[in-house]
Amino acid sequence: MTQLREKVAQLPTQPGVYLYIDGAGTVLYVGKAKNLRSRVRSYFNEERLADAKTGSLIAEARDIQFVQVDNNKEALALENNLIKEYKPRFNILLRDDKTFPYIRLTNEKYPRVYVTRRLIKDGSSYYGPFFPGNLAHRLVHFIHRHFKVPSCKIDLTRKHTHPCLQYHIHRCLGPCTSTLTTDEAYAAAVRDVRLFLEGRHRDLADELQRRMTVASDQMRFEEAASLRNLMNTVREMEQRQKMDAVEGDDADIFAYHAEPPLVAVNLFHLRHGKIIDRREFFWEDQLHFEPSEFFEALLKQVYLNTQHIPGRIHVPADFEEREELQDFLSDRRVRRVEITTPQRGAKKALLALVETNAKHSFDQRFRVMKPSSKAISEALQEALNLPDLPRRIECFDISHIQGTDKVASMVVWEDGKMKKSDYRKFIIRTVVGNDDFASMREVITRRYSKLQEEKQKFPGLVLVDGGLGQLHAAAEALEALGNTYQPLASIAKRDEWIYVYGQEDEPIILEKFSPILHLVQTIRDEAHRFAVTFHRTRRNALRLTSELHEVPGVGPKTVEKLLRAFGSLERVRQAPPEELARVVGKACATRLQDTLAKTAANVV
Repeated sequence: MTQLREKVAQLPTQPGVYLYIDGAGTVLYVGKAKNLRSRVRSYFNEERLADAKTGSLIAEARDIQFVQVDNNKEALALENNLIKEYKPRFNILLRDDKTFPYIRLTNEKYPRVYVTRRLIKDGSSYYGPFFPGNLAHRLVHFIHRHFKVPSCKIDLTRKHTHPCLQYHIHRCLGPCTSTLTTDEAYAAAVRDVRLFLEGRHRDLADELQRRMTVASDQMRFEEAASLRNLMNTVREMEQRQKMDAVEGDDADIFAYHAEPPLVAVNLFHLRHGKIIDRREFFWEDQLHFEPSEFFEALLKQVYLNTQHIPGRIHVPADFEEREELQDFLSDRRVRRVEITTPQRGAKKALLALVETNAKHSFDQRFRVMKPSSKAISEALQEALNLPDLPRRIECFDISHIQGTDKVASMVVWEDGKMKKSDYRKFIIRTVVGNDDFASMREVITRRYSKLQEEKQKFPGLVLVDGGLGQLHAAAEALEALGNTYQPLASIAKRDEWIYVYGQEDEPIILEKFSPILHLVQTIRDEAHRFAVTFHRTRRNALRLTSELHEVPGVGPKTVEKLLRAFGSLERVRQAPPEELARVVGKACATRLQDTLAKTAANVV
């Protein structure tokens, strides 16, 4: 500690960020200060050393590093970036939070639209975030229906012989096939999408009206009518947006329930005066929970990592740097941001409502209350960024021994429970050798080509056991069937990461106690159990059949009786003479025992 005190005396008196380092070089804590020397020196006061958290930090620290900056706002931003990078265990870290979705318009010759939760510098245009989460999916569906710009995963750098299903149901212009659209028509549709996503509804409506007039003058009346309908829809959206804007301000409201070390926080989003969404945060390691310090750290991580900042933020506890953070967020928003702790009136009542929900979240997470099937479906939809509620999940697994006796299983989860009556078994027919990817392609093709032929509804989610290889094999099979919109995911055994097709660079990494992860693991494990059981049964049946056919007088019907009665060759060998006689008769039972005894002796 003496060495640390000496280092503190050499710190500058300027703004900056300081880092406590342990003996192994691991960052223990990151903080910011207007005056580095004064702030870090305060950690060595007797009063602060008596605090359990501060005392533990100083006891473990072996070095102090710092970065000096020009002003306090730079320090605030740098502190946030370093906390994200190092994830120090003495900092309060944002955990188990859902990120809100954006709409991504890709930078390609034929741009496409996707819903994503990750912003990357790839040349694409990003719009959002959208509240609530399913709003992004509804807008993308609107784009498909009215502008016919798709979200498919088809390779558009090459031409295909025929378009997929989305073209035939009028949700895509068909750029994958050379004769269906022109580059100019597709570029015009993309310009419309861009105006729509940028909120320039008046400009878009004016452009649609101009094109409608041209189409009408050239007697393309069907096209003109379509443009007229779209123009009316866009104008209605513009009017609705104006009405919402006068109904109220944007606000976020935080509240918590804590039983240290367990803490649950709820965040309600109010947009235009209406509650539109709710977020949950959970911690299991807050031994020394202090609301002021906690919410100061939480607000920094929530709002310095997002593009959307509301005009008002209500918190249950005031904190030291409230005005500094308020000014910083105001600069980022380019409009005034107020951080307040409501004491009375309607805002205090809203805070109490959020606190009640935080208590419910705490009970549901930490008191092991079983969520409803709808709640778990909604949570799964949110976590995996699915377009619709996954009421039914079909999960596939492949089983074999070194490429022999290859089989596959399909299990079904529906409305909160496993539906065993819909389980299916598959014997792999076309794959030679140990090729799990080809086996997965065969099974997915067989299952969903049959559904297409019978015009049955596809599941809300197709789940495959394995990593990216199995995921892409399943996707190739679905694409070959013309289905490029089926929600598809895989779960890799080693890390238990969930990969969603189309978002492979954003694997879903859930905490080990997450009920969503537990559900996906349960479905995957059931598929594995069903596949292994079928493989074992089939292997035993093949072995039993091959050996029993060598017994004189034993034909296919007798083998079938033995298989039904005993299930495996070992059980036939171990069966008492009278039990065998009841199944196949006394004479056949005697021949069986003699032949099997000789076979066993030869093996030994």
